Amino acid sequence: MSDLLDLTCDLIRRRSVTPEDAGCQALIAERLARAGFAVEHLRHGAVDNLWATHGGDGPTLVFLGHTDVVPSGPASSWQTPPFEPVVRDGRLHGRGAADMKGSVAAMVLALEHFVASHPGHAGRVALLLTSDEEGPSNLDGVRRVADAFRLRGERLDWCVVGEPSSKERLGDLIRVGRRGSLSGTLTVRGVQGHVAYPEKADNPIHAFAPALAELAATRWDEGNADFPPTSFQVSNLNAGTGATNVIPGALVAQINFRYSTASTAVDLRMRTEAILARHGLDWQLDWNLSGEPFLSPAGGRLRETVRAVCRELAGVEPEQSTGGGTSDGRFIAPLGAEVVELGPVNATIHKVDECVAIADLERLPALYRAICERLLG
Repeated sequence: MSDLLDLTCDLIRRRSVTPEDAGCQALIAERLARAGFAVEHLRHGAVDNLWATHGGDGPTLVFLGHTDVVPSGPASSWQTPPFEPVVRDGRLHGRGAADMKGSVAAMVLALEHFVASHPGHAGRVALLLTSDEEGPSNLDGVRRVADAFRLRGERLDWCVVGEPSSKERLGDLIRVGRRGSLSGTLTVRGVQGHVAYPEKADNPIHAFAPALAELAATRWDEGNADFPPTSFQVSNLNAGTGATNVIPGALVAQINFRYSTASTAVDLRMRTEAILARHGLDWQLDWNLSGEPFLSPAGGRLRETVRAVCRELAGVEPEQSTGGGTSDGRFIAPLGAEVVELGPVNATIHKVDECVAIADLERLPALYRAICERLLG
């Protein structure tokens, strides 16, 4: 097997389910140190973060990835054990093959080859890894590292995120921005009672229903040339005591906005709270902003470089998208960096029998290296 395939397989064998790193970053740190990188381990809580740099003054190009993976679910559901990499029908199978241990391995190989060929390159190249990308909170991963970078004045100019962005073939889609994510836990209080005596109770489900209808029907914005309109969704609605003859005393709803640069988190919060107040509810709403929207500008140097690399080396003109969920790029963009996501096909991510085409995986380091050479070579 090639060095790339060997490294990817070694990473897959490590059961690094969030927030565990299971030694992935130590393995990578050792390789990059041998290649001349300065290595810094930034552990926060239960989360491992790795910051490796090569070079000196000038612009910084950072590759961003994560070594953690989502749980595999029952191993019996997989054709082969999820943490035992297997090559079958031209694909590498295993949890994290596509999301995103394959990309991480490709970044490592690209950086090793780039600094070996260009020991006196301009600026800095860097690798930032976390073991807390797939978790629900993302408190001690790149979010915490970005706060530390802000305090110590780290300069980040360009950031390539290795998330699996492609749809059908390598490089056919790059992400040039992401929507923001604003979540809330809404509690609507009523009065518990017997269902046969509703006049002695106050049903929070009934009280909330008209407000929910208005929230779901509201057109929050029209989006813009780069983003679709903001969406509102209820992901969970819970009430009741478990008994069929009891009116519940409270309702809890989990809500989420995926919003564009056409809106702000402050505006969405104010409009939501105005709707709830208008319906006369007894309510409490706890908000959580997990990331603001960001957009790499059209014509930006990184965006145009990645487009050209996909066109020339992958043979495809990439679609430039801001769709999908969130990524750790949302913590790097506020530092002033231009952020673009480029990675393998995402058809099997988070699924049983996750896999990546070996042909795509073998081509990925050349794309990442070409980006280094065009920006810093």
